[in-house]
Amino acid sequence: MPSRKALVRRPSPLLAEGLVTHVERTPVDVELALRQWENYTSTLHAHGWQTVEVEPADDCPDGVFVEDSVVMFRNVALIGRSGAVSRRPETAAVESVLVERLGCSVNRVREPGTLDGGDVLKVGSTVYVGRGGRTNAEGVRQLRAAFEPLGARVVAVPVSRVLHLKSAVTALPDGTVVGYEPLVDSVTAFPRFLSVPEEAGAHVVVLDGNTVLMAASAPKSAELFADLGFVPVPVDISEFEKLEGCVTCLSVRLRDLHT
Repeated sequence: MPSRKALVRRPSPLLAEGLVTHVERTPVDVELALRQWENYTSTLHAHGWQTVEVEPADDCPDGVFVEDSVVMFRNVALIGRSGAVSRRPETAAVESVLVERLGCSVNRVREPGTLDGGDVLKVGSTVYVGRGGRTNAEGVRQLRAAFEPLGARVVAVPVSRVLHLKSAVTALPDGTVVGYEPLVDSVTAFPRFLSVPEEAGAHVVVLDGNTVLMAASAPKSAELFADLGFVPVPVDISEFEKLEGCVTCLSVRLRDLHT
């Protein structure tokens, strides 16, 4: 049976100081963000997912975006090394949970490589990795070295218009890649691509074979997915969107653990 565990991390009190690169900074309501995070985790629970909470990183404003710290393929974790130097302290507690509580094998991205988990999209055994501001060519090479021996097919794609690859594209349960086309560098990189009408509609978390978690800020995209036979589950993540966050950033879904 597939694993249904997800790593999450409580927002830092310094959340409002988080990095922004492709958007203008706007005020973040940290108390509202905490309530939104609690609702996000509750929604995972309601759909059969068990959350595993990583120790808070109160000194790291972006620590809540736990997805960037690690990439999983089967039972193997590749601990990231962010292109944003201020984010590198976030990984130690994530690695500790993966090793000590979940029994994962661990590799690490080494200098001079950089890699953020938000730049990695898995569709079956294909692993798309975005080469952009946070992930460099050496990071891509190290990801290949870690996962291709396990059966992954690694495909590098350019990312220049958004922070991370998964800021531009994610995938539906049937493997169709969805994206907001003006922000996608190379639509042709994906064999099956569906254009969505809103930027936030490009971000989905697959909860099961029919259901996707997505931002409440993309109602037209939710209608599109429903018309295609999927069940969209909207959550309000407005405060995280101000920091270029999306529904994928707030958890690491561990689907292939050997439990």
